[in-house]
Amino acid sequence: MNYQQEKPYVTWFLLIFTIGIFAAETLSGGSQNINTLLTFGAKTNNLVQEGQWWRLITPMFIHIGVLHIMMNGFTIFYVGQILEPMVGHVRFLFIYFLSGITGNLASFAFGSSNTISAGASTSLFGLFAAFLALAVIYKENRFLAELGKSFLGLIVINLILDLTMSGIDIWGHIGGAIGGFLVGLALGLPGIKRPKVIFRVLAMVSVVAISYFMYTKGMIVYG
Repeated sequence: MNYQQEKPYVTWFLLIFTIGIFAAETLSGGSQNINTLLTFGAKTNNLVQEGQWWRLITPMFIHIGVLHIMMNGFTIFYVGQILEPMVGHVRFLFIYFLSGITGNLASFAFGSSNTISAGASTSLFGLFAAFLALAVIYKENRFLAELGKSFLGLIVINLILDLTMSGIDIWGHIGGAIGGFLVGLALGLPGIKRPKVIFRVLAMVSVVAISYFMYTKGMIVYG
């Protein structure tokens, strides 16, 4: 199958679904209302520690304010238009979800216990890092190499900005990038037998091991 001819259906679904959740937040009390955010599944470490594990998943669909949803919505659309046709629908969705989860786990393990976290940026940093993974695997491909450099620069610039701005969950971004890079290494491009199976397995095992470590650390620190 030629994925270059595929439409980015998953990207469109994620964007429409995320906008729909934001609309529901707005109608239910406001996207900046703490109670509304918690009701819809925003993450606070103490609630995860109490057993509400789904808050490591749901935050990637929740946004705080119009600017937040506009920025992340545009990025989902822009990056998805490029990456999904390259890797395929299933791979793209897998990267998006696992990056979001690893990002939220990093926030849980290393972030502030009282901060409310929400937003698709954990997943988006994973998508950025997936380009870097593809550039590493297929380094002889000039197009992928240039994409990898561009998105590496985007990751670095955004992390530097995170350090200068308040209210930004930098650990979520770092965790999402790590998850996206490892999942990108594990999956590669469809129809190409690279990287070798052993490297794919090691990358996925690393994702599981890192995720388990972060979850355990969060439970110890905040338990």
